[in-house]
Amino acid sequence: MSPKRPPALDRIDVKILAALQRNGRITNEKLAAAVGLSARACLERVRRLEAAGIIAGYQAQLELAQLSRPVNVFAEIILEKQAQQNRFEQRLAKVEEVVECWEVSGTVDYLARFVCADLAAYQALTTGLIDDPNLGVARIVSHVALRPIRRFTGYPESLLARKPV
Repeated sequence: MSPKRPPALDRIDVKILAALQRNGRITNEKLAAAVGLSARACLERVRRLEAAGIIAGYQAQLELAQLSRPVNVFAEIILEKQAQQNRFEQRLAKVEEVVECWEVSGTVDYLARFVCADLAAYQALTTGLIDDPNLGVARIVSHVALRPIRRFTGYPESLLARKPV
């Protein structure tokens, strides 16, 4: 069975997606007014976007500094052998302090963002990754974040409209 093709998006769908990125708790009535639809029509569109997997979920954005003083570290990770890539990725997926990780092109294999209680916790975590011969980590270059300049708040609206193929 072939994968289900996502629905075509019009400008109203794009407005809905943009609004929900800014405020996932907006009431359906306010969302409908913002995009120029009736509440029922708006809800049907949101449900269609959810069913298609375009809206993958909703979550609260936490201000972690209100709860603790974590250390954010961006790490460049280089593997010795690409053959161990699957094993490494499976291990990294189980580390809750890895809040984001991307495979990248260039001189490094991965860019990961770690959020740890302190530098000692980060060091213990990365030492464990490097010392495990089954993972094949050659090197980790760490960049301790000093302060955020701009945080992710959603994708640009210009990217939400699907280009014709």
